[in-house]
Amino acid sequence: MVGEPGNGADHADGAPRARPRRRRPDVAGALRPTAPAAVTAAGPTPPPAPAPAHAHGHGHGHGPILPGGVFTAAGSTRRPPLPPASNRWIDRARRMRPLRRKVQTAFVFAGGGARGSAQMGMLQALLARGITADAVYGASVGAINAAGFCGEPTIDGVDRMVERWRAITREDVFPQGRFPTPWRFFQQRESVFPNDGVRRIIDSGLTFERLEQSPIRLEVVATSLTDGRTQWFSDGPAAERILASAALPALLPPVEIDGEAFIDGGVVDNVPIGRAIAQGAERVFVLLCGPMHYTPHRFRRPAEAVLSAFFIAVHAKFARELERLPDGVEVVVFTVDTEPVSRYDDFSATDTLIAAGRANADAVLDFWERGGLGDSLVPAPAVVPRVLSSQGEAV
Repeated sequence: MVGEPGNGADHADGAPRARPRRRRPDVAGALRPTAPAAVTAAGPTPPPAPAPAHAHGHGHGHGPILPGGVFTAAGSTRRPPLPPASNRWIDRARRMRPLRRKVQTAFVFAGGGARGSAQMGMLQALLARGITADAVYGASVGAINAAGFCGEPTIDGVDRMVERWRAITREDVFPQGRFPTPWRFFQQRESVFPNDGVRRIIDSGLTFERLEQSPIRLEVVATSLTDGRTQWFSDGPAAERILASAALPALLPPVEIDGEAFIDGGVVDNVPIGRAIAQGAERVFVLLCGPMHYTPHRFRRPAEAVLSAFFIAVHAKFARELERLPDGVEVVVFTVDTEPVSRYDDFSATDTLIAAGRANADAVLDFWERGGLGDSLVPAPAVVPRVLSSQGEAV
């Protein structure tokens, strides 16, 4: 570590060193307006935030923060993946390279409510580069997206999912009914809303009746109301199990399966990378619906305190799993910023979130293909494209 020269130190030849004059802070400069941020298809983009002194995982601590990152076990190194064959020069490089066993790849779809549309843009980025999955894992809204993707894991299939997302409104998922929503929280009822609308959305995207019939291995997670355990489903009626995984506590009713009630899988495992690794995945692509680093804000209402505590627990579990990756496992994370801020029942930002998911995933994949590690970009002569930041509070 290079330190600053001390005041009053002598030169090597013994001559006294002049004491440097202390510069006055440029208060006026700090108050000058900054240049406007660049604007992308996803809306106004803030300038890259400075990297923290200690970046998570293998972060370099210099350069702008990535909207996601690439992580391996502590002390591990990695080499850039070979790009998909697209021309004769790449084909020749592939033939000259020693044959390697195919890496087992998993996609992990995290929960995130109405912000789940961001995962559509991330899928577009992955499929555009020829990246596919051997297994898929989903929690909450991620279970709905995971099932839709497994049914038709192609660019055309994702485009159809995008159209379904664009058609969803608040009334489809959370119908308002006769009484104002706040009053329903105090009524003696199983949930604030029925789950008929969510069931119709699930059915519209399913191409198989049972989970074991999925073209790609698919597992969804739910939370048991009997003992609070994590319950993974890989077989049985698909719609019923996905509905259980997406049963938001209080908002949607529990789903009974084989005589046992289940609620949203995001309560116990909102970003199930541990399950993917335990099932043999060596490379995991994680599709988040919010930022990777959660920054709690001061709350003004008791309900906000409860939500803040929940998000702290969810992010802490994910951070611990990233720090304890086993050797030979690589995790690539895509995120989106919390802008635009939206309520759980606000589906008005679907197009913005899809565009942000695509732009941010492309930025992380560019970094990954260059052999990068961590969640910060090392300064390079090349121009770094501006993308949506991944800093802020989760919603």
